[in-house]
Amino acid sequence: METQNSGPNNHLADIPQDACSTVPNAQNDNRQNYSHKTPIDYVYIAACDINGLMRGKRIPYSQISKAIEEGVRLPLSILGVDIWGADVIESSQSNGDIDAIAIPTGREAFNLITTSKPSSLLPVWLYDEDNNPYYGDPRHVLSHINQKFKKLGLTPVMATELEFYLVDYTEGQTPKPPIRPKNGLRLNKTSILSINDLLQFDEFLDEVYDECRKLDIPVDAALAENGCGQFEINLLHVNDPLKAADDAVLFKQIVKSVAASRGFTATFMAKPYGTQSGSGFHVHCSLLDKEGNNVFDNGTEEGSEILKNAVAGLLATMSDCTLLFAPHVNSYRRYIPGTLAPNNISWGYENRTAAVRIPGGDHKARRIEHRVSGADANPYLVCSAVLAGMLHGIKNKLEAPEPINHITYAVENIRTLPTDWFSAIREFENSDMIESLFPMQMIDLLIDVKKQEAKRFAMQVTNLEYLTYLQDV
Repeated sequence: METQNSGPNNHLADIPQDACSTVPNAQNDNRQNYSHKTPIDYVYIAACDINGLMRGKRIPYSQISKAIEEGVRLPLSILGVDIWGADVIESSQSNGDIDAIAIPTGREAFNLITTSKPSSLLPVWLYDEDNNPYYGDPRHVLSHINQKFKKLGLTPVMATELEFYLVDYTEGQTPKPPIRPKNGLRLNKTSILSINDLLQFDEFLDEVYDECRKLDIPVDAALAENGCGQFEINLLHVNDPLKAADDAVLFKQIVKSVAASRGFTATFMAKPYGTQSGSGFHVHCSLLDKEGNNVFDNGTEEGSEILKNAVAGLLATMSDCTLLFAPHVNSYRRYIPGTLAPNNISWGYENRTAAVRIPGGDHKARRIEHRVSGADANPYLVCSAVLAGMLHGIKNKLEAPEPINHITYAVENIRTLPTDWFSAIREFENSDMIESLFPMQMIDLLIDVKKQEAKRFAMQVTNLEYLTYLQDV
């Protein structure tokens, strides 16, 4: 269990004394098969940037004790680069591109399975020189919001569901469905919940599960999704939002690494194929009181009043927060009416066409399923936005509208999410509500990054435009 202390010096006191010695060795690595006497050569010190990508530096293993005890200096700006890794001048140079102190999160270092020499990765988060959390670090944003629930005597319980595609991809070419490992034939059709597809890729799935277990990531069901080569793996609920988001970030790393080691490319793009299903990132959440009772449960199918307050808060903040759920230009290809990717602001019981769904089942497990986010989003920011919306509704005792328990796309005059990335950026920047939900460091950084990315995309002329307009207009 990770701690939520405010500064790095306090945080270091809570890291296990044997954290250095618990870096996985050969006994825990089933792919590289390093001998027990072979030491780890390198450690990758990595934090999660605003886009959900891991960034940091490599150090010799001999320096890991010092890194754990004293932290490692990294530029603050590395968490605010754009998706291509380019500096965002507005944020990096405004403070002279100063250093931060990278402190271990409390998660043990773990072996990497795609490096040429035995190496491990140590997750960190960033603090400034005065031991204050740097809120350009998405993990600190989530911790900040989680602390607000603790002050109310509430503990969020969260679980995540991530969809992804396995593809055959050579850079510069259009991705293709993968080759089936066992019969050598390329996947050529969609086959939702296909047992045959699961069996064809069982060795890949087995290794993903093995690697997750080493990292204490609670993997649950796996299924073949609706797209050709698309899979979903669910993670079980945990009563710590930081661990839930950590697990999602590390899960994505594991899937990509295992896929690469087996000759595939794994992608969490929201919509890698225009004519096939998008990949979602669904978040389930309930709240426990100090006695461990689920406050969303009142013994009925409808759930408690605080559940409806939380739903109302999610609906009220959803449009403003869309940039967090759909952070890239490709994200908006997923929001197509008639699919199960909601593009409207709605809720309902057992309704997968709604943005917020209240699943059925045992009332003791009454919870909210937030279905808006794509798999390309930053798990820390998605969980932050879900919790911030719930908190907004609970603290202000907002009343939810009537639930929609039929297809939401047929409802007239229903509010919709921003229809494109550029609109979402403007809505996030101009929102009067966002500043009350999140720390300003994160808000300013995200706006700067997304504006820089948007500028580059806006300057691109596509082949389709040449084919359509070059000779005819």
